[in-house]
Amino acid sequence: MAQQLASVTAVLGLLAALLWWLRRKGFARTVALGSAPRRLKRIERLALTPQHSLYLVSLDGRHILLAVSPAGVTVVGETGSRAAAGVVEEAVAR
Repeated sequence: MAQQLASVTAVLGLLAALLWWLRRKGFARTVALGSAPRRLKRIERLALTPQHSLYLVSLDGRHILLAVSPAGVTVVGETGSRAAAGVVEEAVAR
């Protein structure tokens, strides 16, 4: 019984080490997500208070600045419009 338990533990340990190595090299991510590129990415988060944050996200190549609070989410600006582009770039520069 002890030998079987040790064998199972060794095999599970080897599988965990292999999965860690594959993820580190980027192979496991390709298998799990497929070949489709991600359209939405979180670029940066700035915590203003414990419950208020600014998020800079990228959607299809556009950058969008979001204000998140307990009341909800507000779009502050996006790089698609000229007026908001300065707001987004200024917020990122800080």
